[in-house]
Amino acid sequence: MKKHIPNAITCCNLISGCIATTFALFGNLPMALFWIIGGAVFDFFDGMTARLLGVSSPIGKELDSLADVVTFGVAPSAMVFYELGVLDYPAQLELLRPALPYFAFIMAAFSALRLAKFNLDERQTMGFIGLPTPANALFWASLLVGSSNVIEKSQWSVLVLIVMLLVSCYLLVSEIPMFALKFKQWGWRGNEVKYLFVIISAIMLLLFRLSGFALVIAWYVVLSLFTARRPEQQ
Repeated sequence: MKKHIPNAITCCNLISGCIATTFALFGNLPMALFWIIGGAVFDFFDGMTARLLGVSSPIGKELDSLADVVTFGVAPSAMVFYELGVLDYPAQLELLRPALPYFAFIMAAFSALRLAKFNLDERQTMGFIGLPTPANALFWASLLVGSSNVIEKSQWSVLVLIVMLLVSCYLLVSEIPMFALKFKQWGWRGNEVKYLFVIISAIMLLLFRLSGFALVIAWYVVLSLFTARRPEQQ
């Protein structure tokens, strides 16, 4: 029985992603964010449970990626799809209104590609190469929920979102090293970047609440870029 527990948790992640996608398509973005966060919680505990029970398996790894594609690829793409459908468009782009929202699902495709690369990449044991899909999903979900009033004020937000979408797709499959919150020891020395990230992130979440997740992910990318450049400068 215990060998099925991690896979059951992974399936809860997948179901969370399906529910998030449904809420997104019906325009309830706060609930979509809630279920994406729920999926992230399940995603955190399925691997931990498998290691604790000693029941890691190839099928669990594949199932985890399939669930992540839904929760962290399709669900945030559906949120962007809805937002692109309700925004005011500049007159020059009005003819594209029926088609342009579907462009959002390119992020689902790049998320799937990122997950496929991750499964084959042996360099990502203590860190990541490219932006992790949960981080990307939380960025978009938090941005659309916490900053919807700002986004919907400008007609040109459509173009801004499209450009940001392309940037996030690039980051998903890029070769940029990004740190993970994995500690070999708990001392400050050697973990300065991780502790700095946690401290600043906590402050952002306290100050900005829902929008804070988007700021935390942006801070994560900036800090990763900075740490990735440091060896070149030495």
